[in-house]
Amino acid sequence: MTESTIKIDVLLDNDRIPSDISWSASDSTADQVKKAKALMLAFWDGQERTALRIDLWTKEMMLDEMADFFYQTLITMADSYQRATQQTELVNEMKNFAREFYQKFRQLQLKENKI
Repeated sequence: MTESTIKIDVLLDNDRIPSDISWSASDSTADQVKKAKALMLAFWDGQERTALRIDLWTKEMMLDEMADFFYQTLITMADSYQRATQQTELVNEMKNFAREFYQKFRQLQLKENKI
């Protein structure tokens, strides 16, 4: 059996807001620590039947980056659900929701920028 380690470091400012997020993985092909502006981490507690989540983002994370991050996360969650369950109909609904979410975000951005 092999062990793999993922290390996440979060630097907080005086108000305890993340100012820097970095990560590394023992099985990664990357030689250096990678920087991130945001992270979403979820664990499933089978005993309590609940998701335990950590969502962090730095002050440098822009609104359009957050929308991209959520869109891509929703799409990859749908892909993971497909691999785990083979329930294509539900996967398609998840992906449709992700696309609609992203389109609505873009429409709001255009509307706000016209004012």
